[in-house]
Amino acid sequence: MLVTATAPGKVNLFLETAGPRPDGYHELTTVFQATALRETVTVETASTMRITVDGRGAEDVPTDSSNLVWQVAEKVLPQVPVHLHITKAIPTAGGMAGGSADAAAALVACNQLRDEPLTVEELDAIAASLGSDINFVLHGGTMLGSGRGEVLTPLTSPGALWWVFATQREGLSTPAVFREHDRAHAWSDQKSVTPLTEALSAGATAAELAPLLFNRLQQAALTLRPELEQTLRAGEDAGALRGIVSGSGPTTAFLCAGESEARTVAEALKHGRTCLDTVITTTPSPGARVASNARD
Repeated sequence: MLVTATAPGKVNLFLETAGPRPDGYHELTTVFQATALRETVTVETASTMRITVDGRGAEDVPTDSSNLVWQVAEKVLPQVPVHLHITKAIPTAGGMAGGSADAAAALVACNQLRDEPLTVEELDAIAASLGSDINFVLHGGTMLGSGRGEVLTPLTSPGALWWVFATQREGLSTPAVFREHDRAHAWSDQKSVTPLTEALSAGATAAELAPLLFNRLQQAALTLRPELEQTLRAGEDAGALRGIVSGSGPTTAFLCAGESEARTVAEALKHGRTCLDTVITTTPSPGARVASNARD
């Protein structure tokens, strides 16, 4: 039996942190939106466990037990070896939850191979045990996240938003960004998420949402990669309503007024050579879904 599933990437419209918890994680307040850019994972029973990868940045994806999809398969299908094939569309190590999307897609695909499928609650528990963003990309849409990001509350989505994501040649380690964040004690001046959630509830336009975008990790990312400042300026100079670092970076996200504006920004960024490549997409998008299910 072969099952294919897809799951979205994410952008954080808002990301505030508290200081580190005793377990080393940080308490977050964040607003997630799922992107139309999606990862694809195909799972098939096999004689031995293995992972293969193609697509964007495939060479940077581990194919051993360190990959979250391997860990998902071991939890959902214990003692059942499978071949997991990942097709990448989301930039790797870019703050867009590509690895989490792989894990979420693997969760729903592996679950289809069980004689007795796990409940949504059981899938959520596995997701929370493996990473902070997996629960969100499992569900998608627009969500307020708390805890490590795994405690989710649905929010109103005012309509499609157009984005340009600018990728970089080298990734940026999330632990390194948090270490810099902690060194600077950057959480001391807390920002409220309420203006953004109220704007979403009121059906705000992209232009109204743009000034409310916020990422507490941005300064840490810029300290480690100061050249990202040039990318942010270039995107806004080209007409983006607002540019922010996506998650822990180094990908930068540019909110645009519409599709034509997004295409203009993407072209300007590529020609300006302050980034490796650009991707145009929209938000919000559904969470992890089974795309096909075929019996041998």
